[in-house]
Amino acid sequence: MRVAIIAITANGAKLGATLKRGLQQGTLFVLEKHAAADAVPFSERLPALMARLWPDFDGFVCIMATGIVVRSIAALLQGKDQDPAVVVVDDAGRFAISLLSGHLGGANALAARCADLTGATAVITTATDVNDLPSFDMLARDNGWRIEDLSRVKVLNALLLEGRTIAVVDPTGKVAKYCGGKGNLLFLEDLEQAAQSGASGVVLVTNRLLSSGVDLERTLVLRPVDLCLGVGCNRGTTAEEIEAVVARHLAQLSLSERSIKCLASAQAKGDEVGLLAYADGKAVPLVFFSSDELNGVAVPSPPSEHAFHAIGARGVAEPAALLASNGGRLLLNKVKDGNVTLAVAQLSVT
Repeated sequence: MRVAIIAITANGAKLGATLKRGLQQGTLFVLEKHAAADAVPFSERLPALMARLWPDFDGFVCIMATGIVVRSIAALLQGKDQDPAVVVVDDAGRFAISLLSGHLGGANALAARCADLTGATAVITTATDVNDLPSFDMLARDNGWRIEDLSRVKVLNALLLEGRTIAVVDPTGKVAKYCGGKGNLLFLEDLEQAAQSGASGVVLVTNRLLSSGVDLERTLVLRPVDLCLGVGCNRGTTAEEIEAVVARHLAQLSLSERSIKCLASAQAKGDEVGLLAYADGKAVPLVFFSSDELNGVAVPSPPSEHAFHAIGARGVAEPAALLASNGGRLLLNKVKDGNVTLAVAQLSVT
C-alpha cells in the first residue's frame, strides 16, 4: 500500500518519521518549516495538498486534528469502493483513528499498524469489527472477489449485526472459513434451497449469471475473478468485434463478465490494436505467451494450420486460456466467430 504520511507540526514530523520507517511504501510530507531530510516539504494549504496527492496514494495517515482532515477531503470523496484509506493520528500519538474506507480501502488495518508503530491505541468504529463479526465487504476484498452491487453489502452486514439468518451458497467454501462460525449463517447447496430456507438474506458466490427469479434486494452476489479468456484474432480485428464475441459466448454459457480475470493470447498479437483496446476498455490484464509455450499445452481441438503458418503455434485460444488459468478447466472449447477465436478456462485454485 502506497501511504502518504502528512504532518503539519514539529511533533507530528517526529511521529511521521517513525511511521515512515515502519511503513514500507510510506512517503512523509511535512509542512516546509518543520521538514527534515527524510521528508518531502510542502507549503500549500492542506486541501490543495490532499487534492494533489489523492490520485497517487492508496492510503493517507494525517497527523493532526480529525476536523482538519474531514474538511480537507470532503470534496474528494467518491465512494467506499474508490476512496483511499484515511487514518488520523493525533499530535501526541495517543490514538490512530480509522476515518475512511475502513474495510475495502484498508484503513482499519492501517490504523492498527500505525498504533503498533507508535504505541497508540487504534480506534476502529465499523460495526462488524466492534461486535467481533465478519464483514462481507472484507470477505470479498480478502479473496479478490468483485461485489456485484455494493449497496447490498450494507443490507447484508446489517442483517448479520441483527442476528438474522443469512443463507450462504458458496461452492468455494471460503465464506465458512472466513467467518469461522461467527454470525447466523446457513450454508446451503444452491439458490433454490436458499429461497426455500426462509432466511432474511442470501450471500451467493458465483461466476454465473443470475436467473430472473432471484430477489436482488436481499441477495449479495460476490464474483470470483476466475475466468481466463484465450483470444485469437485476424489482423485488424476491432475492439468492438472482440467485445461482441466475448459477450455473446459468455452469455450463452451463463457466465458473468465481472468474473473475467484476464485475456490471453500469442506474443505475435502483442501489437494488435483492437485486442489491446478491448483489454484497456474493460480494465482487464492481457497476457501473452510464446509459440513454444502455446505448443507445449495439450488441447482438445485439432491443430490450426492457419495459426501454425502465421505465427508457428498450433493453436492460440485454448492453450493461452489454459496457461493463463494455471492448468485450469476449459469451460468453452475453441470457437471461431467471425474474425475472433475464443476459449474460456476457469482458474485452477491451489
